[in-house]
Amino acid sequence: MSGAARMHAASRADDGSILPLIAGFAALSLVVVLLVTAATSLYLERKRLFTLADGAALVGAESFTLADVELVGGDVRPRLTSAAVARDVVAYLREAPVDGLDELTLVRATTDDGSTAIVSLASYWRPPVVTLFVPEGVRVEVTAQARSAIRD
Repeated sequence: MSGAARMHAASRADDGSILPLIAGFAALSLVVVLLVTAATSLYLERKRLFTLADGAALVGAESFTLADVELVGGDVRPRLTSAAVARDVVAYLREAPVDGLDELTLVRATTDDGSTAIVSLASYWRPPVVTLFVPEGVRVEVTAQARSAIRD
């Protein structure tokens, strides 16, 4: 048998050996794409929820009336109450765009020190594509704080 015939026979013995590698790489690539998609979706959901909580905290920080403003050591400061913060945050969430946030819950809307509004929101995130590697859903909770300041 000549050298060319032997090389041709040897190359025929390797036929099809690349197919399992291609199939394995394709499966691994699909898993990576699904995991990155799920992680990106979770990140965007959390950012969206935090943006909503931040807006709600700003509304809560502005929930004082003129009668609630007091002079402390030469500074004018608004005095927040938990009831007013909660009332205004609930009204804000009724009007805010909350489409796509599953099971949105107001966890906390209060003030601890009378000058900072604290708002905690929670929602349930579900992955865009359900796989064995990603849970069916995760509860996401965020907290935002805002403080009013009156300047002359």
